[in-house]
Order: sequence, then C-alpha cells, then structure tokens
Amino acid sequence: MDISKKGHAMRIHRFLRRKAASDYLRETHGLERAPSTLAKLAVIGGGPIFRRAGRIPLYTTDDLDNWAISLLSAPMRSTSDNGALSNAGA
Repeated sequence: MDISKKGHAMRIHRFLRRKAASDYLRETHGLERAPSTLAKLAVIGGGPIFRRAGRIPLYTTDDLDNWAISLLSAPMRSTSDNGALSNAGA
C-alpha cells in the first residue's frame, strides 16, 4: 500500500523480529546469520540497521537487503583478482 506525502510515494515497511530476519537472510541471500549473531552485531556494531518497539528489535527487509549487499565483494573471475588489484599500485 502506498500513501502519498508531498508528491512522493511513501512505502509501508514490514518489520521482522530477529528470528524472522535470520530466516529472511538465509532464504533470500544465502547468508547464515543466527538470531544470536544479529543480537551480538546490534551490540558491537557492523550488523544491519534495526529499530526498536519497546525492547523488541525490528528489521525491515530493505535494511536487511542493503546490509547483505554491503557484505559482497566486487565481481571476480578468480580468487587472485583481489590480490592483483592490491598489487597493481605497487
């Protein structure tokens, strides 16, 4: 459902709890991140953006998608591509 606000479409987000966020990452991106790992990342940083409803952390699929994409490297044709790029300036 879209709601107009100042000429822009506002998207309604679906919020996922940690277990559902973990399942979503596995099913959508093939990333195995346990709910406990997401909890640890929420404390130390480096995890997906989340919000809270009281004490309950909630994730949007957009934020989970953006975080999963941020973990990916540039496309490579071999495992030596990364080494070749870092040695190119030497």
